[in-house]
Amino acid sequence: MRSLVFDVGETLIDETRIWSRWADRLGVPRLTFMGVLGGMAALDRSHADAFQVVRPGLDLDAEIAAWRAEDPDGLRENFDGDDLYPDVRDSLAALRAAGYELIVAGNQPSQAYDALLAMDLPVDAIHTSAAWEVEKPAPEFFAKVAAVAGRSPEEILYVGDRIDNDVLPARRAGMRAALLRRGPWGYLHAERPEASQADLVVDSLADLAARLT
Repeated sequence: MRSLVFDVGETLIDETRIWSRWADRLGVPRLTFMGVLGGMAALDRSHADAFQVVRPGLDLDAEIAAWRAEDPDGLRENFDGDDLYPDVRDSLAALRAAGYELIVAGNQPSQAYDALLAMDLPVDAIHTSAAWEVEKPAPEFFAKVAAVAGRSPEEILYVGDRIDNDVLPARRAGMRAALLRRGPWGYLHAERPEASQADLVVDSLADLAARLT
C-alpha cells in the first residue's frame, strides 16, 4: 500500500455537535434524534430519512437555506476544527512520517472543502463528492480516488466507517479497505458478516497508525 484515503464523517469528524444542532433546530430531544439516526443505520436507510421520520414532509434544502439566512455566521449543519476526533492529527502525522500518501475524500458538500483545508491537516490532498459531482458508493467515485492518488487500486487503502459506502465499493474497485469502529454506522457494521471483507477492522485511527507503522 502506498496511499491511504480517508472518509470524513465519523472517520475524521465527530458529527455529534452537528446532529445536536439539527435536533435543536427541528425541536426534538437530542437523544430522540440520535436514536432515530441509529435506527436508520440499523435499517440500511439514508441518514436523510431521519429528518422525514421526525418531521414528515420536511423540505431539507429549504430548511438549510432558511437556517443559513437566520444564522449566517453560525456553523449550522457544518463542522470546524473543534469537531475533529482527538486522534486525527497525531495519527495522520505518524502515517505520513511512515511514507504513506494521505488523501481525504468523502461524501461532503462543497463548503466542507474549505472547512477541512482550514484545519491544516497533515495530508497531501482533500477532495469532496460535491466537487467531483459523484458520491459513494458509485464506482466512479472510487475511480476518481485512484486517479487523484495516481496509483493502481491495489496500492490504495480506503478508510471509512461504513460497509456499504466504504468497504464493499472500495473492494469492488480493487482497493483494500479498513473499517473504522466509530460512529453509529461503524459500530453496527463491524458486527455484520460483511465486515470480514475489510482488510482491517480498527477501533481508532491511532489503532490504524499503530498497525500500519
